[in-house]
Amino acid sequence: MTAPGLQGIDAAIIDLDGTMVDTLGDFAQALGGMLEDLQLPAIEPACIEHMVGKGSEHLLRSVLNHVLTQAGKAPDASEIEALYARAWERYQHHYLVINGRYSSVYPGVQQGLMALRGAGLRLACLTNKPAGFALPLLRAKGLDGFFDHVFGGDAFERKKPDPLPILKTCAALGTLPARTLMVGDSSNDARAARAAGCPVALVTYGYNHGQPVREVDADGYVNALRELVPAWVCALSKS
Repeated sequence: MTAPGLQGIDAAIIDLDGTMVDTLGDFAQALGGMLEDLQLPAIEPACIEHMVGKGSEHLLRSVLNHVLTQAGKAPDASEIEALYARAWERYQHHYLVINGRYSSVYPGVQQGLMALRGAGLRLACLTNKPAGFALPLLRAKGLDGFFDHVFGGDAFERKKPDPLPILKTCAALGTLPARTLMVGDSSNDARAARAAGCPVALVTYGYNHGQPVREVDADGYVNALRELVPAWVCALSKS
């Protein structure tokens, strides 16, 4: 964990859902309340996991499409949009009430963040989750103090997998993309990092849309965030 071991890396950008915090329980509770308010059928948590990662807008539209299809209604885009405004209002209401109650920090996350800070790296959290959800969650889990910046999915014009949020976050950190490590759990994070010119490491336990994360193009994979510093040191020593 000495400076020579992290040669070439000045900062790290860390994803939130599926990378630092297992939030599937929060999603299930908030979406369940939303669907009940809309008098729509419930959705199984296992289905939600495959829909997480592209922002709340994508999640809600995917859930609405799923439950209406399961009910035999074969909805078109106009029907989804007709429900969306009310769905978003009820989802936001329920999520803010339960935010963090049904979620847990993955093992090794705090140790990993401490190690990265101890190695002298500047840190930012970049998530597709709205900032109004992300900031209270980080505070509730005692993770907010590790980060110089926290950017939600509503901070920039586009979301991951577009590279823009990563480029903007690098600018805020004052680092070059090539010297900034992106850490995430899915192809969204990897694609955004590749397009931005950042090295990327993926955790193996998150929400990768139901696909094996080791099939995603990345520079490394770790089973816990606490493994990140030694794993990255090893990768750099071989490069």
